[in-house]
Amino acid sequence: MLDIFIASDAAQRDRCYLLRIAVFVRGQGVPMSMELDDHDETEAIHFLSVEEGKDVATARLLIRGDKAKVQRVAVSRTVRGRGHGHTLMQTVIEHAKSLDAVRCVVLDSQLSASEFYAKLGFVAEGDPFDDAGIAHICMRLAL
Repeated sequence: MLDIFIASDAAQRDRCYLLRIAVFVRGQGVPMSMELDDHDETEAIHFLSVEEGKDVATARLLIRGDKAKVQRVAVSRTVRGRGHGHTLMQTVIEHAKSLDAVRCVVLDSQLSASEFYAKLGFVAEGDPFDDAGIAHICMRLAL
């Protein structure tokens, strides 16, 4: 069974960071200096997905006025293709909807993952751009 919750303490946030490091730093070559930032400890809402005692997916959410920005969506290689990313994103979107001021959810998708987000209702905006050596595109979901 998949359990998704908001990381409520430093130990749970550390588990999110470890998963992100495995996926982005070790898996995709993103520099460590770009992966963790000041938002992690100060304002980000971190979501953690756990299956059978193992941390399998994470994402963070930043609130910017009427926008909720999803970042650092990471799914463990061992569970990819099993719907964990979709279920996590649905939870993040529902949380954003519960916030009165939020009118849309935005994210910068890796170009290779843009179809995944499109299936959740996100629409691409603008031209692709480079972030950490990986092609990305801005996407938006109106609430």
